Amino acid sequence: MLMRAAVLTAFGSPLEIRQVEAGDPGPGEARVRIAASGVCGSDLKAIDGHSPVVPHTPVVCGHESSGTVEAVGPGAEGIAPGDPVLIAMNRPCGRCRMCARAQAHLCTDDARLKAIMGLTPDGGTRLRMDGAGLRPYLGIGSFAEYAVVSERALVPLPRDVPLEPMALLSCAVVTGVGAVLTTARVEPGSSVLVAGCGGVGLNAVQGAAVAGAARIIAADVVEAKAKAAERFGATDTVTAGEALGERVRELVPGGVDYAFEATGVPGVLAQAFGATRAGGTTVMVGSPPPGAEASVPAGALFASRRLMGCQGGDASPHTDLPRLVDLYKAGRLRLEELITERVGLDGVEGAIDRVRRGEAARALVVPGA
Repeated sequence: MLMRAAVLTAFGSPLEIRQVEAGDPGPGEARVRIAASGVCGSDLKAIDGHSPVVPHTPVVCGHESSGTVEAVGPGAEGIAPGDPVLIAMNRPCGRCRMCARAQAHLCTDDARLKAIMGLTPDGGTRLRMDGAGLRPYLGIGSFAEYAVVSERALVPLPRDVPLEPMALLSCAVVTGVGAVLTTARVEPGSSVLVAGCGGVGLNAVQGAAVAGAARIIAADVVEAKAKAAERFGATDTVTAGEALGERVRELVPGGVDYAFEATGVPGVLAQAFGATRAGGTTVMVGSPPPGAEASVPAGALFASRRLMGCQGGDASPHTDLPRLVDLYKAGRLRLEELITERVGLDGVEGAIDRVRRGEAARALVVPGA
């Protein structure tokens, strides 16, 4: 079948809305009609040629998405046409050593690793453009009318939740909230710093509020972005660059219990680490550029401070995403407030530009608009 999709044909170039052929779902796969897809910083890195999982073009961009199952392939179980679903970034196998250790986000299954590179288990792709194979970003490619994905990447949604805002759960929300609740396991009454108030950072703020943190400091170099965090539970906001540690210690003498770096900038990670107390924990949530290195004072690390990594909120999609849905239904997660605009496929390039300029916490691409 033919569909419209936003295709990156050359690194650094605007996305082109092209006619793409989407094949029938293969064994264990499903075709999903995309309801909405968020514009994520990871998409921008792919567009700029800075993503290690996008070695060449063309590629259909987009990954943070929700939709409705339209067709299923042979052997697909637990899903049926008409089911509302989230498309998870991760599709763990449930069998490998890492899955057995409850670290599904680090699954080593060959099919999962191929999906990250935009390939099916047999090394092919279900998409074609101009007669040639076309890779979907992270095996999803949701800046399109449809996506053909593994059933393992699909998480069923209740029929009483709105599909469009649900899309944010599959990346920004699970990454930010998961960093707080799953990776760091923030305790009630803790003090928390979130450095970087984009889509992921705002959700780290939400996660800290859900965890019961008593003090939540939101920091960004753009004052309006830091102030926006107040709607999601921040008790204090800081506009600071190099002086971040000093500003934080003015609010919390000795430093915070937990710091979350949500920009992917190594220098910001070092500043966040420097804002923690002895025995405090810093989590790198943002995705760093390939080859980037971070430096922290060894003496500060020796004072029982912890520096941790985090990949996508360290989430297991089939357990963690339903929990986020429950938090949303209980009124403890704000999703609509994260959405700064909705655009159709023809408006995707403008939305990307506004995200680059820091004018949008989350722009939502709605292919049917």
